[in-house]
Order: sequence, then C-alpha cells, then structure tokens
Amino acid sequence: MELATMGPGASGNGVRTVTASRSVLGSGVGLHAYDIGVLVVYFVFVIGVGVWSSIRASRDTVGGYFLAGRSMSWWPIGASLMSSNVGSGLFIGLAGTGAAGGLAVGGFEWNATWLLLALGWIFVPVYIAAGVVTMPQYLRKRFGGQRIQVYMSVLSLILYIFTKISTDIFSGALFIQMALGWNLYLSTAMLLVVTAVYTIAGGLTAVIYTDALQTVIMVGGALVLMFLGFEEVGWYPGLEQRYRQAIPNATVPNTTCHLPRSDAFHMLRDPVNGDIPWPGLIFGLTVLATWCWCTDQVIVQRSLSAKNLSHAKGGSVLGGYLKILPMFFIVMPGMISRALYPGLRGLMIAVILAALMSSLTSIFNSSGTLFAIDVWLRLRGKATERELMVVGRVFVLFLVVVSILWIPIIQSSNSGQLFDYIQSVTSYLAPPITALFLLAIFCKRVTEPGAFWGLLFGLAVGLLRMILEFSYPAPACGEADRRPAVLKDLHYLYFALLLCGLTAIVIVAVSLCTTPIPEEKLARLTWWTRNGPHAELEKEAPEGTPGTSEMPSGVSRPAGGGAENSSQGQDQHGAGHRQWGRLLWDWFCGLARHPEPTLSPEETAARQRELTSIAEEPLWRSVCNVNAILLLAINIFLWGYFA
Repeated sequence: MELATMGPGASGNGVRTVTASRSVLGSGVGLHAYDIGVLVVYFVFVIGVGVWSSIRASRDTVGGYFLAGRSMSWWPIGASLMSSNVGSGLFIGLAGTGAAGGLAVGGFEWNATWLLLALGWIFVPVYIAAGVVTMPQYLRKRFGGQRIQVYMSVLSLILYIFTKISTDIFSGALFIQMALGWNLYLSTAMLLVVTAVYTIAGGLTAVIYTDALQTVIMVGGALVLMFLGFEEVGWYPGLEQRYRQAIPNATVPNTTCHLPRSDAFHMLRDPVNGDIPWPGLIFGLTVLATWCWCTDQVIVQRSLSAKNLSHAKGGSVLGGYLKILPMFFIVMPGMISRALYPGLRGLMIAVILAALMSSLTSIFNSSGTLFAIDVWLRLRGKATERELMVVGRVFVLFLVVVSILWIPIIQSSNSGQLFDYIQSVTSYLAPPITALFLLAIFCKRVTEPGAFWGLLFGLAVGLLRMILEFSYPAPACGEADRRPAVLKDLHYLYFALLLCGLTAIVIVAVSLCTTPIPEEKLARLTWWTRNGPHAELEKEAPEGTPGTSEMPSGVSRPAGGGAENSSQGQDQHGAGHRQWGRLLWDWFCGLARHPEPTLSPEETAARQRELTSIAEEPLWRSVCNVNAILLLAINIFLWGYFA
C-alpha cells in the first residue's frame, strides 16, 4: 500500500504527495445500498442547511454578508474554526503521515489549541477594538499607507488559490475517484458548484452554519470509523503491536525506508535526526501556526463574526477541544490502516466530503471578502455597499472557475513536484507575516517602513529557500543526500523559527531609524492601547471610502443621499421594467430588500462604539477563562502522556 506523506505545511494543512491504492479503496463500483443512503442523507442535510441559513442570513449589507452581521454564537464559531481548517488535504495528509511515521504529526493539531486561545484572548480583542473586517485592513490602520495592505491581500489570495484550494480539491477528488470510480473532473466540478451556490447566496452566515453541520458529520463519522478500527486491532496495545509488524512487501536494502519507525509512538523526537524534531514541533511550528490561526483571514473572519468578545473566546475554546480529536480519529486510524481497512465506504466518503466542502466554502467566502474590501475598494474608492457585495460574490464565481480549470493541471502533475512547491510557498512565506503581526500588536515603536522592508526581506529569504528546495528534491530511498546543507541539515521547522527571528530584527532595526507613529494614532490598534478612546478611531476613517466598509463590522451604512440612494431610487422607480434575470439575481443575493434607515452622525458613532466594544460580562468572562485553563490542562496531559 502506498502512503501519503505530509509536506511542510503551516499546521499540517496540506500534503506533499497523495497516493492511494485501488486494493484499499476498492474498485469504485458496486456501492452497497447503505453507502448510497448515507451519501443521499448527507447531501440532503447539507443543501437543506445551506438553503435555510441563506434565507435566514442578513445579506443586504457588507457586515451582514462578510461578517454575518456580528451575530454568531460561540458554538457555530467553534465548529467552523475546526471544519475550516480540516480540509480533505489535511484529513488525508494526517492519516497518511500517521501511517508512514507515527504519532508525531498529531502535534500539528495539538499545537493549534494554544494558538486558538491566543486568537481569542490576544488577537481578536485588538481586531475588534480596531474595527476591521480583514487582516490587511488592520495593517493599513496600524501603519498607514496602502502598500502593506495591497501586498498582504494579493499574497493571501495567491496562497488561497494555489495552495489551499488546490490541495483540498486534489486530495478530496482523488479519494472520490478511487472510492466511487467517478470522473475526477466532473465530480469535483459538481462539488465546487454546490459549495459556491450557498456561499454566494448566504455569505458568512450560511458558511458558518453549514460548517457546523459538516463538523458534526466529519467528527461523528470519523469517530465511528475510529472505534471500528481500534476494535479490529485490539485497541491501543494491539495497535502498537500490529503497527510495528506492518512491514511492506518491497523495501530498499540497507535502509529504513518504509519500515516502521522505532519512535513511531513518541511525540517528541530527536532534535537532530528526528523526522519532526521536538524543538521544531514546539517552537518552529508555533511560528507557522500563529500565521494560520491568528492572522489568516479564513480563520479570523469566523471569530470577528461573534456577537461579542465572550462568544469569540467561547468559539476558540470549543475549536481547541475539537482540535484535540484529529489525533484519535485521523492520525491513529491512519496507523491502523497500515495493517487493515475497516470498510464503510459511504461513511468515509461523507466524512471526506464534509472536510472538503467546509474548507472550500470558508476559503471562497474569505477570498471574496479580501478582494472586495482590500483590492476593489482601493481601485474604486467610492464603491457603494451594494457594489462591494456584488464584487465579493462575483469573485467567488471567479475562484470556482479557476479551481475547475486548475483540476487538469493538478491531475497531470501526479502529485509530485507541484505539491512540493505548494507546501514550500506556504511554509516559507508565513514566518515573516507572523513576525509582522506580533510586532504590530505588541510593539508600538514599529513603523510602516520597518514593516514593509521587513516583509520584503522575509519574502526574499523565504523565496530563496523555496527555490533551493524545488531545485534539489529530497533523495529517494537508498540514494545519497546531495542537497545543500541549508536543506539537508536545517529542518523546515527550524528554518521557520530562524526566518521569523530575522524578519523581526529587520522590522525593528528599520523602525528605530524612522520617525515613530504618534501615540494618539495608535488608539485601539495595539494590545497596550486596545481600550483607548473611540474618538481617535472615528477620526481615522480615510477619505473617499464608503462608511460601512471601513466601519467596525461594515454594517448599517449611513444612507444619506449620494449616488447609492439615487441609484436605489431609480431602481425602485423602474422596477417594473427590470428583466427577470436582474430580479432573480437580486433575490438570490439578498439585494432586493429596502435600504437601511438613515442614521444620524450621533447614531452612527454610537453604533460604531458598540461594535468595537471589547467589554465582557464578569460571569461569562470567568466561564471562558476557566474553560481555557481546563483545555490547556488536558492538552498538557496529552503531550506528556504521548511524549
């Protein structure tokens, strides 16, 4: 049996190679009736929840579409944090790496628990106080200017298209092809269309609620498969015995390639010779995971949709608990699969579909948000709120088309060097972003020139390492390793830590040589000034931009005359002359509703203060803190037990 191996992803979110054996998944024909029944029920529930949440969603404002109207509770947020990250690429990659190398890869998931709590307790309070919709928008408010915002927006969109979307599509579609025998191109295109429909129609509200359903399906189905597998091998003691005896039929003489590792059941491995050295797993991975969980638009956007800070924290806690589970229902079953295959193909397919669709919808929605707020708004400073929502939806359609066109390229690559390149892009571009956000939040002395030139320095060094890795692929089993020392002797997790440190040094050094940002312009934009006066934030809104898109949640744009009201009035006057296609599009996108009532400047300011408030009720703040401490205690115990 061929195994999937994971490349250097930020949090295990991707695979280097994904291969499968027809002897494992079956010929793809002759599904049992209960397999078909499981798939039918799955699609009925997903489509039903998608339609319900799309109708229920507030879709006629920027904040309603992109941030779910700041109305989400902690439980769908936590479920969405889990399912947005666990795409089909991670699902198959974790299982394959567990089968090939043992438990250590589960540390990628357990590390996420700490960063999810950092998201809820450190990063989100600053983002909410700053009143931002996107992460590049936060950097523009923090440093001023536009070049950092544009750089981050374009870089994020490139990473989404060529890493996350590509990885999930390839791994998920390959699994479906091997399990069902369906045409890879057709089946993937159908999945993309289904996910795009409720993403475009319902916005973040529909995405989060369907993510919550997908999480239930994914966790429930995976746990069933886990228990069946453990029962078959004799639970954990039986797994240890069977795994060590699972030797492939063909191995390379005089090497340990493909043989079970002696440290397969240890989380913390040799710092020099280990495949995942423990200092890299603890410290280097934290650099990459900070980017993934605390600064990436796909993840942070879910927390920003919370109705208040306590719900955002509660979502982080629930997400942290859920991220403990993949070790048990993905990694260990992957190790079990080295010795046997438990069956239940329909349930397995439903689990993979849940992982694939939840991840794609999250990426589509966040990409539309980034493009509308950070790219389109820079090109058209006077864009109306209606225009921004249409642009965000159209960009999702663009992503679907690009994804479909990308399928043949992925298929023809045979999952070889292409995915080496993809994972290199992710791993070697993330550390500078981590360094920038940490300094932006905790160091008031950092300036825009320091941030910009530090990013460029980190990009140059990261690209250099990426080019070297792509030029000198890892040797096959039995071959001598002739790669440069920077590749052979410097693990990518160590490199991530080094690159983050070097970038931070450059940012600070350049900042110290430039004029500091006045203290009053940092109100509510750093950890130390997050409780500052709202007045400075209200004065900060740039000229020539629509009020709602730059307001805290992007909601309730003041409707006072102007081009938008004029166009709306003309639309209402000529409604009888519209073509049916325009009416259908407006209904589908939720744009046919009456405009929001006009708000006075005082009402607008009051609404802004409410939406940027990080105040918490003492009771719920204590509940969140106690649960966070309990979660960390469980996490530390598990690390110690499997160390």
